[in-house]
Amino acid sequence: MVNYKDLGLVNTREMFAKAIKGGYAIPAFNFNNMEQLQAIVKASAETKSPVILQVSKGARNYANATLLRYLAEGAVAYAKELGWEKPEIVLHLDHGDSFETCKSCIDTGFSSVMIDGSALPYEENIALTKKVVEYAHQFDVTVEAELGVLAGVEDEVASEESHYTKPEEVIDFATRTGCDSLAISIGTSHGAYKFKPEQCTRDPKTGRLVPPPLAFDVLDAVMEKLPGFPIVLHGSSSVPQEYVDMINQYGGKLPDAVGIPEEQLRKAAKSAVCKINIDSDSRLAFTAAVRKVLAEKPAEFDPRKYCGPARDLMEELYKHKIINVLGSDGKA
Repeated sequence: MVNYKDLGLVNTREMFAKAIKGGYAIPAFNFNNMEQLQAIVKASAETKSPVILQVSKGARNYANATLLRYLAEGAVAYAKELGWEKPEIVLHLDHGDSFETCKSCIDTGFSSVMIDGSALPYEENIALTKKVVEYAHQFDVTVEAELGVLAGVEDEVASEESHYTKPEEVIDFATRTGCDSLAISIGTSHGAYKFKPEQCTRDPKTGRLVPPPLAFDVLDAVMEKLPGFPIVLHGSSSVPQEYVDMINQYGGKLPDAVGIPEEQLRKAAKSAVCKINIDSDSRLAFTAAVRKVLAEKPAEFDPRKYCGPARDLMEELYKHKIINVLGSDGKA
């Protein structure tokens, strides 16, 4: 059993309470490799922003669960090297799909886990979430649950269509499960293709897709039912068009990729939404930088020469999100 406190990590409880009170949201950035982690830690340390390092089941399979744990421990040491005396870093399981996966993460040093039973019947979701909560809370590990289904594809998480969270269910769900935060569905979506073209309008000047607005009425109803309770938004990448354009310019093929407009995320961050998940944007930045280097220097074969620029572009992205979208800079 590895306790996350021995690794220098923190859970989300105090972090979320401060975010709700302060009207900002904590960035939850997924990582799969060293370059992503370096960029996240550097951006967070330099902006003094609390941060959640998210690991999906797919990332654990890709990078190895043991290596990821040591990377997270190293992230705390790296943050201190950068002058962040008391780093506020969470290691979080994103979309845990079973009690066994959540237990494995808790036992190996994660400070927070998500159990995603949203695809299950309501009572089964409650039972599974409650089981994870009861185990996690023994070790002061915080638990995120999900109610409602997001559309889109990301790692093993896939759904053809979304189902908005039903506000009338949230009190019963939160009370019976004992979860510490709740991911809800209000129109965000996983992946780089968050909306089909027929769901959008087109900007007559640019020809780009304009996505439909988020269902803030659902969010308001949830906040009315659970005042002060930490709410989480998944699938909140904005799919920056400059990265999409760069990928397409250098041989990629991402037609009609579209994300959540940043002004809507800024609005959400000022509410009880205290954790906003961002994954696809960093994948796009990484891929755009790598494609550019390899297209301009086809003889290059040193990974450092294309992963380095990718890391730099992701760091720039993370700082932008922290400062200009989530408002979490200077909060740690």
